[in-house]
Amino acid sequence: MKVSDILRVKGSVLYTVSPDQPLSAAVTTMAEHDIGSLVVMSHGDLVGMLTFREVMRAVVKNGGTWGGTLVRSAMDDHPLTCTLETEMDEVRRMMLNRHARYMPVLNGRMLMGVMSFYDVAKAVVDAQDFENRMLKAYIRDWPVEEGEQRPEAA
Repeated sequence: MKVSDILRVKGSVLYTVSPDQPLSAAVTTMAEHDIGSLVVMSHGDLVGMLTFREVMRAVVKNGGTWGGTLVRSAMDDHPLTCTLETEMDEVRRMMLNRHARYMPVLNGRMLMGVMSFYDVAKAVVDAQDFENRMLKAYIRDWPVEEGEQRPEAA
């Protein structure tokens, strides 16, 4: 399964922020839309990622407030990214290795979406559920040899 398969199901709503916006405005956007991250864009290019992790670090660094802090000073300016063709197993490994909860998806320089750890986990569970249903159907339809009785379902 590829990232493109997940984005097709997930949809393409994206929330972005400018690096020169106040951190407080970014947090308001995150809270209003119940999202854990914002893609930081400047002049049409991905320049960073802002998640609640970076927000909390900035607040702690500033003694419990964000005051006039800009997104630029809090964001991760080297976010982990993937492409539409990246396999889900690779995305899972990349996210686990970097402890990343969100990963922008790029097609060249164009932002196509964001993969969350939730999206990855859901894709794995959905694939396992499908496989389990197919295995159960296969076992249920197992041919019975002449003279044998089919065992009753438990």
